Parts: sequence; structure tokens; C-alpha cells
Amino acid sequence: MDTELLRLTGVRHGYGDRPVLEDVSLTLRAGDAVAVLGANGAGKSTLLRIAAGREEPDSGTVTLRGRPADEDDAAFRTDVACALGPGAHYPDLTVREHLLLVALAHRVPEAETRVAEALGEHRLADHAEQFPAALSAGLGQLLSLAATRVRPHTLLILDEPEAHLDAEARAALAARLAATAAGGGAVLLATHDPTLGERSGARPLELVDGRLRAAE
Repeated sequence: MDTELLRLTGVRHGYGDRPVLEDVSLTLRAGDAVAVLGANGAGKSTLLRIAAGREEPDSGTVTLRGRPADEDDAAFRTDVACALGPGAHYPDLTVREHLLLVALAHRVPEAETRVAEALGEHRLADHAEQFPAALSAGLGQLLSLAATRVRPHTLLILDEPEAHLDAEARAALAARLAATAAGGGAVLLATHDPTLGERSGARPLELVDGRLRAAE
């Protein structure tokens, strides 16, 4: 598996006079998983938003399969699934309806079956008829992760996906990330939990002073 999926080259970004990313370059190929570590405010979330095509860098390039990363591009949306922080859930839809809408929007075959599987895998079956506002923080996080499960993707981009999850849910998440890479996909995540990266087989990188380096 040597197919290049995601490439960031010379990415620089800042807010006002505060630089956040300095000459960041990163390549993910099919089968790769990378865990980005770093202190709060180091720029991990900014890096992931740029990789996901949700924010443009001040300079540098971001490509997916050799094409500019653009969240509005249909091919990009088919390839990339993201969970970037607190979920933007549809407040008037139940958990089941939310997942079904995501699956149908991406024209997933047998959408109801896929949703049922995701509900079971993410321990949401007993909460399927609840609305997002009624969910705990942990269940809300599981809903965000389940939404990435019901849509097609080759590249999975997750920002602190372990937040609010118990040990059992973290172990299941690590297994899913490992399976994604083993199946020919790729994973890019930011995390404060090095163990999650280790269990998923992700290569650890640390973001320090706006630059990526091998984690110590």
C-alpha cells in the first residue's frame, strides 16, 4: 500500500501576529496512522482543520490524492470523514435520525443497516431515540464518532476523539483506528492520550513551536 492520500507541504498559519504553524510538512499514505501530540494551544486543532480543508493556510499547500483539499469538493467529501471537536449535531433529530441523515446524504447503500451497526458499535442503541441535548458528553462524543462510521471515507481526521470516553470506549476506538489503517485507509488524529496512539499503531508526532517533530 503506497498510495499517497494526504500531503501538507510548507504549511504556515497564524492568527494576527501570533504564528501557530511554521513550515509544517506531512504525508499520509494508505495504511498510515499519525497521532499528533502537543500542549493545549500548540496548534493541533488548527493543523487538523487545515488538513480537513476547513481552513486555508496562510501559505503552503494541502492536497488529497494530488488535488487541492477542498471540503466543498464532492470527491473530497467522499474520501474524508472528520470529527473535529464538540459535535455540531442536529438538535431536532434523534440520534438514529441524525446518523440516517448523514448516511443518506452520502448515498450509502443499505443506510438503515449501516446506522444500526454504528449504533451498536458505539453503545448508542439504547439512546437511539434521544435528542443530542439529552446525551452526556461521552455519548455526544460517541455520536460524533458514529457519524464518521456511517459515511464513506478513506481518510479519518479526528481531534481529541478520546475526550469524555471511558476505558472501554477508548479501547474500541483504538481498535477501529487500527482497522482503518490496516484496511488501506489512513488516520490523522490529535490527542492528549499517547496510549490511544500506541494502541492504534499510530506514529507519534509532537507539535512544538509550530513545527512537527518525532515525539520523545
